[in-house]
Amino acid sequence: MNEKATAEKIDEAIRLFRNAERIMTFTGAGISTESGLSDFRSPGGLWSRYRMVTYQEFLESAKGRREYWAMRRELIPELLRARPNKAHKALAELEKIGKMEAVITQNIDGLHQDAGSSRVLELHGTNRTASCLGCGRQWPIEPIQQQLEEGNLDPRCDSCAGLIKPDTVSFGQAMPQDVMAEAFSLAETCDLLLMIGSSLEVHPAASIPPAAHQYGARLIFINRTRTPLDHLADILFRESAGEILEAIVNGLQNDCA
Repeated sequence: MNEKATAEKIDEAIRLFRNAERIMTFTGAGISTESGLSDFRSPGGLWSRYRMVTYQEFLESAKGRREYWAMRRELIPELLRARPNKAHKALAELEKIGKMEAVITQNIDGLHQDAGSSRVLELHGTNRTASCLGCGRQWPIEPIQQQLEEGNLDPRCDSCAGLIKPDTVSFGQAMPQDVMAEAFSLAETCDLLLMIGSSLEVHPAASIPPAAHQYGARLIFINRTRTPLDHLADILFRESAGEILEAIVNGLQNDCA
């Protein structure tokens, strides 16, 4: 895509933002790669080097839990080192100027909140905390990581001896129904949806953008690769999310100058 064509698409995106009253964003792992986080589905990523342990296996098998926590021992420090990039910060700025109602994310890294977005719906939970599956006691993830580093790959609650698990959604574990309901409610009432960095292949989360389209919203996709739902988008960008969003924010801020 040449620069002129990209500039024209940015201008069209700015027009959509200007005319929209209820705007939401849907994000996946691709928005955080510019923060140095791996795309865990890519060759060489964590998912290609570790077997995925289901929630049921986590509950029933000590061996499965040790495999699960071995992967987490590698993943957690990377997530904790990450910092918001230009795309995260631009979304927070859009909220500040009244042009972003909420961010719905598949990510567990907490970077939207770190950037300043105040309404973030985490469909797959968060890596920032862990909880006892028995009594519900919760910890920041850092002391759990310390146990992993010390070789304890099956950490237990010191109050009830229950299993400890990060507050993320595992394969076979139920999605947070209240968060999902709020996300679909937003999709049904927004008039512009911005999708960034998702393959749109993991369901039920991937059903949110087409739900917005079904209810009449315009769609803008910013994604390096093709998705099965590209045909629904009014505008498609393959460029850097940070660069595109900064250009959109600058255009909207010029309106207020």
